[in-house]
Amino acid sequence: MKETLSRWGKSMGETTKMVESLSRDTWQHFKTGPSFTEAAMGRLAQGTKVLAEGGYEKIFRQTFEVLPDEQLKISYACYLSTSAGPVMGVMYISTAKIAFCSDNPLSYKAGNKTEWSYYKVVIPLHQLRAANPSVSKVNPAEKYIQVVSVEGHEFWFMGFLMYDKAVSSLQEAMDSARDMQP
Repeated sequence: MKETLSRWGKSMGETTKMVESLSRDTWQHFKTGPSFTEAAMGRLAQGTKVLAEGGYEKIFRQTFEVLPDEQLKISYACYLSTSAGPVMGVMYISTAKIAFCSDNPLSYKAGNKTEWSYYKVVIPLHQLRAANPSVSKVNPAEKYIQVVSVEGHEFWFMGFLMYDKAVSSLQEAMDSARDMQP
């Protein structure tokens, strides 16, 4: 009985830590956007889109060019830092690439006309130099992942709903890409 209670106590402690981490990450995710309400509505809209279109795998295949044997490993709701501010979207990690697509199209000027387009980033795994986790010194709740390509292009992702898991998944993707290189 004592051993069972000890295991249960340990399990509850681990679960409590996971729930605390998820709640901190969720709060930070909603604070990252232009407004709490906009971020919450964006997550609801994304969830509805995922259900309506048949899941993240299907959305990934419709949004990006995909190799015949490429498989989506995991996806994460997050923001991409841009010169215009944080852009809400989804990071996809596949067997061949890291990709990001904004949840909504963004406006830009083409001459005197306003155009709309989704903000997309694609980095093939063999072009990935680093994925560096980073925490703000001023506000430790603000966590980032700097993704650097071999050409030196930097992308800063933030506001993950599951930051630690995203860091781990990116590290695994980089390790598998290194293992595949001759």
